[in-house]
Amino acid sequence: MPHEVRAVVAVEKGAPVEVRTILVPDPGPGEVLVSVQACGVCHTDLHYREGAINDDFPFLLGHEAAGTVESVGEGVTDLAPGDYVVLAWRAPCGTCRSCRRGRPWYCFDSRNATRPMTLEGKPLSPALGIGAFAEKTLVAAGQAVKVDPAARPEAAGLIGCGVMAGYGAAVNTGRVGNGDTVAVIGCGGVGNAAIAGACLNGARKVIAVDIDDRKLDRAEKFGATHTVNSRGTDPVEAVRALTDGFGVDIAIDAVGRPETYKQAFYMRDHAGVLVQVGVPDPEMRIDLPLIDLFSRGGALKSSWYGDCLPSRDFPILIDQYLYGLLDLNSFVTETIGLDDVENAFAKMHRGEVLRSVVIL
Repeated sequence: MPHEVRAVVAVEKGAPVEVRTILVPDPGPGEVLVSVQACGVCHTDLHYREGAINDDFPFLLGHEAAGTVESVGEGVTDLAPGDYVVLAWRAPCGTCRSCRRGRPWYCFDSRNATRPMTLEGKPLSPALGIGAFAEKTLVAAGQAVKVDPAARPEAAGLIGCGVMAGYGAAVNTGRVGNGDTVAVIGCGGVGNAAIAGACLNGARKVIAVDIDDRKLDRAEKFGATHTVNSRGTDPVEAVRALTDGFGVDIAIDAVGRPETYKQAFYMRDHAGVLVQVGVPDPEMRIDLPLIDLFSRGGALKSSWYGDCLPSRDFPILIDQYLYGLLDLNSFVTETIGLDDVENAFAKMHRGEVLRSVVIL
């Protein structure tokens, strides 16, 4: 029997989101039905609303979520009703060429549920294959990662996207290690998670770069040792001045603009690593002298979802949270209801919040 639930839907491009009643089917083979307890409001949801991802409207928004398994479909053996889970928007298939080579974090055939959730008979497009601004959602079993139920859902759910992306950019992609120097450009949720990850992995100097002093103040709470307001200061020169003129070992661009990418490129030490985790607009282009690409050496990396393996990494981050090492609570600026998502988008756009989290 399908389940009638309240959910946040983007009906058409650029229009305010609406809270509507949708139908969520029972799980089919390899699927699970999840009762959502909390879901963070992420920039990606706003990108969907604006048509910046694709035009497959209507969208069922929300993807940064934690909840409990309500029922499982045929063939699901590693999850059971009542399990506490964080939802992942990548679920490695185990059989594609990347998975077979032992690199499941690059899986080219990530799994999603196939049975559609619907609005007035029309299939919904769930954001990142999840759609968790809803009382219940249907996902592939591999997207539901079992974690310690002691973790508060409003904090735990953030691991499902922004926190994992930033943390993984530093730890998995950038390979920050003991004694490294790190710069992070953009101190929103992803950037602050990168700062926290760099600190936990032994960086001796972590420089936060942003144009907003409020965000720089928050970055210090996550472990930034130095801050640079780049609105009136050349951030490349400032970072070099803080690293004996050399630049950092790892520079992380958590913004995803040509300007910030160039800043990250030039604020590296020779043979340093640049990690881009901020998602650019598809129309953006980058222009760099080829001689600089050659002579500066090092590595230029893109970080997809923090190059994470959810089944491995989510429980690790939850454990760090419960041990008091990773302060997920400080990412939560406010808790809201489903009816407040549109207002949360406006607050996020104005830089007033790190994360608004919907509680269901």
